[in-house]
Amino acid sequence: MSKLCLVVDDSGVVRKIARRIAEELGFSVREAEDGQKAYEACQDTMPEAILLDWNMPVMSGIEFLEKLRQMPNGAYPKVVFCTTENDMAHIQRAMIAGANEYIMKPFDTEIVQSKFIQIGLID
Repeated sequence: MSKLCLVVDDSGVVRKIARRIAEELGFSVREAEDGQKAYEACQDTMPEAILLDWNMPVMSGIEFLEKLRQMPNGAYPKVVFCTTENDMAHIQRAMIAGANEYIMKPFDTEIVQSKFIQIGLID
């Protein structure tokens, strides 16, 4: 059975790209366009991996991550922030909130693959 990757981004284009990459890496994919939808998706089925945007309407990536980590089994998913915010304060805040890794947009298969290997999602 393939692992589940939840792609959370308010941009349909970014979700499409991230979906293609995750599927190439052997994941089945669910999409959410904001943190609230992502939270609901996790209540339904907890994914192994989450590719998470920072700036979104309704609930931001960081708010979602903080809520996720308080859920039963919420410590389980590996969370990779995908964002245009590259200052240290943002990165530190993401890590404190429970992110496992951090990648800059735009990203490609190679970048996602190397991060997924680093955090033990794929071999």
